[in-house]
Amino acid sequence: MKYIFEHHGKRLAYQDVGQGPVLLFGHSYLWDSAMWAPQVEVLSRHYRCIVPDLWAHGDSDDAPEQTHSLADIAADMLALLDHLNIEQVTLIGLSVGGMWGVEFAQLAPSRLKALVLMDTFVGREPEVTHQKYMGMLTTIEQVQHVPAPLLDAIVPLFFAPATLAQQPHFVDAFHHSLQQLEGDRANAVARIGRLTFDRRDQIDALAQLALPVLIMVGQHDVARPPLESYLMQDEITGAELTLIPEAGHIANLEQPERVTERLTHFLQHVYRD
Repeated sequence: MKYIFEHHGKRLAYQDVGQGPVLLFGHSYLWDSAMWAPQVEVLSRHYRCIVPDLWAHGDSDDAPEQTHSLADIAADMLALLDHLNIEQVTLIGLSVGGMWGVEFAQLAPSRLKALVLMDTFVGREPEVTHQKYMGMLTTIEQVQHVPAPLLDAIVPLFFAPATLAQQPHFVDAFHHSLQQLEGDRANAVARIGRLTFDRRDQIDALAQLALPVLIMVGQHDVARPPLESYLMQDEITGAELTLIPEAGHIANLEQPERVTERLTHFLQHVYRD
């Protein structure tokens, strides 16, 4: 079941499952809150899981006019927590979810108990990939859908070779979801993409984090290579890093048991202390 939070005249959809200490999830660009289903099924037995659909994704409306950056998205998510009278969360963000998660940590550090950064990078987008992704977004905006050549280029960015070969249902479902993007919705999704890939450099902000941090990355992540995770770990005192074997960018779906087990262990440590 999804609930609706009205914010700046737009509808932000979210799941609210379970009871206990609160976990706030941030999903990947081009996905939605459903990608966290394997983790929510397990973790909601002991935690309250707040799982929003990012603007222009899932059942959420397009982003409000006031939302111009990942910092603004973090502020929107903070407004959701205020609406729910939630004082403190552990934030679990994958890809763009981790990017706005670090913005959240700067905006409201007292509201975070711990932070999990998965398959993400909070530095500026490297120039080569920046140009590549901006070109893709321009094409989508021009034709108002995701043409077949772009589908063939985008889909493999999200999965490990083993997933592409052995779990075609994930791949086919993602391919189908991208095919459904068209018209104004395609433009709205491209707008979020521009906020993501034009993000500011937050590497220096990592050194200021004073809370437990877990970094996880798929061993075969093409979109956000493991080297980027090691670079972030170097900036965060005490950060743990876990490499997820046989996983790509959507590591939590490709290797759900491994990811859930690691999250469970980390959260037990966080809330025991």
